[in-house]
Amino acid sequence: MKSSNELRTLLRSVDHKSYPAYKSLAGTWQFGSFVLSIDHVQGDPFASPSSLHVEILHKDAGFPLSTYEKAPARRALEDHLTRQFSSQFEDYNFKAKGSGKSGLLSITRCGQEVLARSACQITDQKIIARFHVGFPAFGRTINAGELEKILFDFLPRCVENSFFYKRLDSRKVEQAIFLSEDQDYIRSYLRDHDLSAFVANGSILPRKSGVSDLPMKGSVPFTSPDTLEVTLTLPHRGVIKGMGLRRGITLIVGGGYHGKSTLLEALQMGVYNHIAGDGREYVITDDTALKLRAEDGRSIRQVDISLFIRDLPNKKDTFCFSSEDASGSTSQAAGVIEGMEAGCGLFLIDEDTSATNFMVRDEFMQQVISREKEPITPFLERARDLYEKAGVSTILVAGSSGAFFYIADTILQMDSYRPMDITGRVKELCKDHTAPRIQAPDFHIPDFHRALPSAPRQTSHGREGGDRGYGRGRGGDSGRGSENKREHKKIKTFGRDSFSLDRETVDLRYVEQLADSEQLNALAHLLRCGVEQVIDGKKTVRQVVSWLYDTLEKKGWEPFCSSYVPCGLAKPRIQELYACLNRYRG
Repeated sequence: MKSSNELRTLLRSVDHKSYPAYKSLAGTWQFGSFVLSIDHVQGDPFASPSSLHVEILHKDAGFPLSTYEKAPARRALEDHLTRQFSSQFEDYNFKAKGSGKSGLLSITRCGQEVLARSACQITDQKIIARFHVGFPAFGRTINAGELEKILFDFLPRCVENSFFYKRLDSRKVEQAIFLSEDQDYIRSYLRDHDLSAFVANGSILPRKSGVSDLPMKGSVPFTSPDTLEVTLTLPHRGVIKGMGLRRGITLIVGGGYHGKSTLLEALQMGVYNHIAGDGREYVITDDTALKLRAEDGRSIRQVDISLFIRDLPNKKDTFCFSSEDASGSTSQAAGVIEGMEAGCGLFLIDEDTSATNFMVRDEFMQQVISREKEPITPFLERARDLYEKAGVSTILVAGSSGAFFYIADTILQMDSYRPMDITGRVKELCKDHTAPRIQAPDFHIPDFHRALPSAPRQTSHGREGGDRGYGRGRGGDSGRGSENKREHKKIKTFGRDSFSLDRETVDLRYVEQLADSEQLNALAHLLRCGVEQVIDGKKTVRQVVSWLYDTLEKKGWEPFCSSYVPCGLAKPRIQELYACLNRYRG
């Protein structure tokens, strides 16, 4: 490892040279209390900025062991330090002048959720922070003086003020960690007390707008019905009260604009921890919960949808069903089965985004179109068995059909954003009405052994085959000669909607529990590794996903990246990894 003085000398030697001379700065440099690594240098000042990272040993950073020893504390500390580093960069961003992206200093912009990100990783030995810098230039001529200001003045100040415990507000660090530990305590409480979700009294559920995830000012605080209120004693906050939704089938009803979907949206994002001030800090949902909806046009590959669809007129096999252009009902049926395969313990469904014929068929329709002529078994007739035989609960927002009242265990009415438990009253009313006919065929749990076909491997010359090594340098070079050098598939992401792997687009716009575009970036890297290394025509979907996720848990981001780990990756849940693989048409 070379010293920072050597970097300064090298930097000055390339001043006023053409921009590609900056690439000579790549490497690792000792800066006293931290190590700076220049991982990738941009090709010109208008290209994507350069990638760098710093490493600080724990003995230098000075954080107490209790702040990162356990997973909840470590995740909260990583998030807090990322936000701190980002706020420091705001003071110096574009203070160094030049053309294009010259002077840019950026790291992840964190949202309201606390996610494990590549931007900041805490290992047993050190803290690693990854970020971007726009190397300054006049036109396409190196401006070494401005980069020297960034690397030797701006950056050391930002690092000192972000990653050294003595420079931080220890109370804020403690509060972030305590909140995370309290949230994880509630999750364990749900598992131990047969609950699927908890919403604390005083929570602010509505969001500021359709494009802002901040809490809405002046909104009605949440208050639990007395019949559903539970009291918890958290490790740090102490006593807290709120609504505990029992496992089973929960129905949320009410008039339009009274808060039904707002509650469901809060529950679907309750699979993540949230930062203080979000309003949903103590809205905690079973972390395997899956939001289901219709997805017209999505692809389905070898899914057993026979629980819901059988005896198609074209005689197509629904025990191993495939389609490149699924209908709304077919896609939602596949979503249920894929969710079970992914280990989901709770389905979240909004009637507004569901296929009507998948959800329910009323009595009159059943008289007009006989059971023998209708291949679809509606969700209404499967929900009870899904819970009692497969252990999967349902929280359903409904507004147009009373048929679900008969199968619901808990019925909530939202009235001006205030929930009321109307279960008893509705069950009494049900006695005066005819219950819907339930004539579903025998329930069975599908056999989850779908094998994935292997994709042809491409060498750098476009031929099939090539070396199977992964992550051995940019382009996968294993040193065996250029004929065995395999180029990785190119990744391009499009916000939170989709990404492309070479020419194949993976559409995830309807996977609503993706909280951040960086999770989409991570899914692209995971899928690329799966396609290039793991999928061999012999492994099942479960085996591939388990291998990818276990590798991420145990080894971090490195196995999924090439010559360096980029800033801009956030860990998805395993349910989203299943969803990604299931929607990959390649």
